[in-house]
Amino acid sequence: MLSDELSILALYGLLVAVTLVLQATGYMNKLGMGYLMSSRDEQHTVTGMTARLDRALNNSIVAMALFAPAVLIIVLRDASSAQTILMAQIFLLARLVYVPAYIFGIIGVRTLAWGAGFVATCVLFLLAL
Repeated sequence: MLSDELSILALYGLLVAVTLVLQATGYMNKLGMGYLMSSRDEQHTVTGMTARLDRALNNSIVAMALFAPAVLIIVLRDASSAQTILMAQIFLLARLVYVPAYIFGIIGVRTLAWGAGFVATCVLFLLAL
């Protein structure tokens, strides 16, 4: 059975997957299916919401690269607690706010959400020690 932290990690993986689908859809709308199916030797740039989706996806992948090891260490050390579950929940909630805030260009909210998720991840690493 999944621990609460692992369930949150799985949910976050789904959020990243949804972000990837949205990003790919944006690229398809801006650049066309022909370009996406090509070898992409010619570089094309996108702007606006599609570019923000791209950056949100990249940031989400980095966040997962930090969050996942913290969760895995906690689970492997059998160190799950109310605090670790709360930090994982804060991380997920922050990322659920971050992604749409980035996509729609809500700058202050995006920054606060990023900070909350990052702090929660750092606390998870401290709790894993």
